Amino acid sequence: MVLKPEIIAGNIAAMSAFCQNANVLLAPHAKTAMSPEITALQMDAGAWAMTAATPHQVRVLHAFGVQRILLANVLVDLPAIAWVRDHVLSDPSKDFLCYVDSLAGLERLENALAGSGHQRLGVLIELGYRRGRTGCRTIDEALTLARAVSRSDAVWLAGIAGFEGLIRGSSENAPISEVDAFLDHMHDCLVALHDDGLFPVEPPIVSAGGSSHFQRVVEKLGPTAFPLAVRTVLRSGCYVSHDHGLYAETSPLSWSLTNPTGLRAALELLCSVWSRPEPDLIIAGFGRRDAPTDDRMPVVLRNHSAPQSDDMAGYEVVGVNDQHAFIRVPAHSLVGVGDVLGLGVSHPCGAFDRWRFLPLVTPDYDVVGGVTTYL
Repeated sequence: MVLKPEIIAGNIAAMSAFCQNANVLLAPHAKTAMSPEITALQMDAGAWAMTAATPHQVRVLHAFGVQRILLANVLVDLPAIAWVRDHVLSDPSKDFLCYVDSLAGLERLENALAGSGHQRLGVLIELGYRRGRTGCRTIDEALTLARAVSRSDAVWLAGIAGFEGLIRGSSENAPISEVDAFLDHMHDCLVALHDDGLFPVEPPIVSAGGSSHFQRVVEKLGPTAFPLAVRTVLRSGCYVSHDHGLYAETSPLSWSLTNPTGLRAALELLCSVWSRPEPDLIIAGFGRRDAPTDDRMPVVLRNHSAPQSDDMAGYEVVGVNDQHAFIRVPAHSLVGVGDVLGLGVSHPCGAFDRWRFLPLVTPDYDVVGGVTTYL
């Protein structure tokens, strides 16, 4: 798996410009790569914070030197709360936020933080949806929880958050009504909490935005959508490498002829053809341990060994083992044993977490550096 640094730089610049133009903040989800090199590039480009999904990722980002970390999840494990208390809340130069979605979760935070003498922990009330993951399901639940937070000596209410990325509707290629309804629900919740006087620090944070619907988040939850001042924080992460599948289809910033500065795929999987046991079948040297297949199979982009004479139309990855890939090819294709193929992947998180080191290559595939991962 290789990365193309000029494309990464262009993607980071494109997302930074989008956020700047929309007057929103960006806390890129670091779980995409968990790479100190990529994190540094994102922070240098003006990222407001870095987002983590787990306490382990919080510790890794802390080791990277990130000053503001948003844990886009509830924090309930007592050893993890204690680590945040002792290593983050004890340092006034550090800023940390996490979610809370229940009175039981709030009680665990309060019990673990009581009497520490450190700064209070900032929390975001998480909103969810029916059959979704964590998060309060109703505004009344959020109000009850927010009022309890306002009485706490250990935590304080910084805003609200939610995640629209797993909502599925009639189309993945256009804004869907279910996503809009959820974002409207978040909008109404923030206004209700604000009208109840529950935010001790203004303006409150409202955070959402995966890598598919962040434009909808800006329209529904951006600064111009409220009758009060807010800080809108996007948490998109996959934009940094983009892909040839899910996000190529759904991201509002994807490259196109009308958007030549848009996001492009920076990852490419290189593999050798091991065998052509049948005229329309080749066996290639990669598998599920080398590339993500959770969303869809990788797509064959090019034959590096015959770039001028072979057409990739009709090439299809139809199955994978741990280290073998089954690729159907036209019987008349020129691909042969030993040829090196280049493939694009979908859902880049699963690409980074299979490799501890990814070479950075020029357009001519000269290695000019590398990216390390800590997943």
